Amino acid sequence: MCGRYVISSTPEAIRALFGYSEQPNFPPRYNVAPTQPIPVVRLHDGKRSFALMRWGLLPSWVKDPKTFPLLINARGESVLDKPAFRNAMRRRRCLIPTDGFYEWQAGKAAGGPKQPYFVRAKRNPDGASPPLAFAGLYETWTGPNGEELDTAAIITTAANRTLAALHDRMPVFVPREAFDLWLDCANVEADVAAALIQPATDTLLEAHPVSTAVNRVANDSEMLVEALAAPATAVVQPAAEPPATKEKQAKPKKANVPDGQASLF
Repeated sequence: MCGRYVISSTPEAIRALFGYSEQPNFPPRYNVAPTQPIPVVRLHDGKRSFALMRWGLLPSWVKDPKTFPLLINARGESVLDKPAFRNAMRRRRCLIPTDGFYEWQAGKAAGGPKQPYFVRAKRNPDGASPPLAFAGLYETWTGPNGEELDTAAIITTAANRTLAALHDRMPVFVPREAFDLWLDCANVEADVAAALIQPATDTLLEAHPVSTAVNRVANDSEMLVEALAAPATAVVQPAAEPPATKEKQAKPKKANVPDGQASLF
């Protein structure tokens, strides 16, 4: 699952990785949360294009957004068949830039506090951790008065060995060499693109415990991703077969449909 994530690379670095022509300028964010506008990369007229979308997918056929759950994650095992995602999987696949995400490890005592961890790409020899791409889906919802709202969700799959000690699910990452395959919905069938929906290799990511300050959405600073002074050690173990659970959903909120493109931050 993925309920909070980070975008800390410079706009230039993100643009260089994803290869879109737009030149958006945005500050780093260390606690991106559901319902907020997020950067998304999709194909538009055959070219990669930057866009802002609300995090929380809303299928086009929904009549009343206030009564529909906020789908921030889509289970990779069911995106080809589930009504909420199958059309987007066929025609509206996207990439979501990220510099890492947070996951919460359950406490040893039942009902005890959970320990948040920051998960990112393993650092290069120079100490830098490169940005990555979540596999995403998007939809455009049209309201009764013609207003439009672009929305997106992050696809998840079973956790790899690196993250299995923290949670049984993880977001799907699309490698740079597969960007075109994932984005080209016109020429790449959904079932072919679905081959990319798999756990990340065990060498891609690293994780360290961080402060519980990340639990509060209002907190948004670089301090959130800093390792605790005396970090707890998570035991790395093979991923177990995940239980059949539903897509991660946030509680329905009253829709606030903007008239134009939302501001990123």
